[in-house]
Amino acid sequence: MSTHSPWTARTVAGPGVELHCRDWAGAADARPVLLLHGLAGHAGEWDALAAALAPAHRVVAVDQRGHGRSTRRPADLGRDAYVADALAVADALGLERPLLVGQSLGGHTALLAAAAHPGRFAGVVLVEAAAGASPGAPAEIGSMLAAWPVPFPERASAVRFFGGGPLGEVWADGLERRADGWWPQFDTDVMVASLAELAVREHWDDWTAAAHCPALLVLGQHGVVPAADTDRMLTLRPDVHAASLPGAGHDVHLEHPAELHRLVAEFLHGPAA
Repeated sequence: MSTHSPWTARTVAGPGVELHCRDWAGAADARPVLLLHGLAGHAGEWDALAAALAPAHRVVAVDQRGHGRSTRRPADLGRDAYVADALAVADALGLERPLLVGQSLGGHTALLAAAAHPGRFAGVVLVEAAAGASPGAPAEIGSMLAAWPVPFPERASAVRFFGGGPLGEVWADGLERRADGWWPQFDTDVMVASLAELAVREHWDDWTAAAHCPALLVLGQHGVVPAADTDRMLTLRPDVHAASLPGAGHDVHLEHPAELHRLVAEFLHGPAA
């Protein structure tokens, strides 16, 4: 059985960081796609969607700063730094007006990037992401990550801890093996610091400023985005497409990859064409 990877590893220099990417080759004349994972995630979360979109589209997934194989403890964890990283990857890899797809924190980054850089992106897909503030997020996420029983003695125990099945497998893929077991490829204090701005600032002005950029909202029926935030987003921008996937939670891209692919593909050939 071949062990050849369907993607090529790339390293891009961002502002004060090195960013590791998975680059899926695709048609040069089709819209490229740039994928941004959520907090405590990794580029490999997007493998199913990337494989479905390629080879019709070139697809690049990024280990964001502080995550995976990218710089683990960057000096800057502000929202603008994450946006600058997305621009750096697009520019370095020659992604001409890509579609930005982001889940959770990655979706928020996509929103801010579209607002700050008119004309640079063909569209944004926000998966379980919104423009409102999340005051309790740093403490809640910090406690959750601190409760992980690390190191996991074996990969199988990590898969079980993360819920088993494909979801557990993908989360376990984000771990690194060391002599004493399996560890996360991030530091909890870095994750908490990455949420600091989201806890105190709303971004409704950015959401309206990004009105020039077609947008698709993809939510899980049992996700974490408050209904009031979704309603406000659609009221402010009634042209935006939205979909809620029955039975899905926050990890829509892992729980319903085929349905997400359908929605993204339709968006690529419609509003983001």
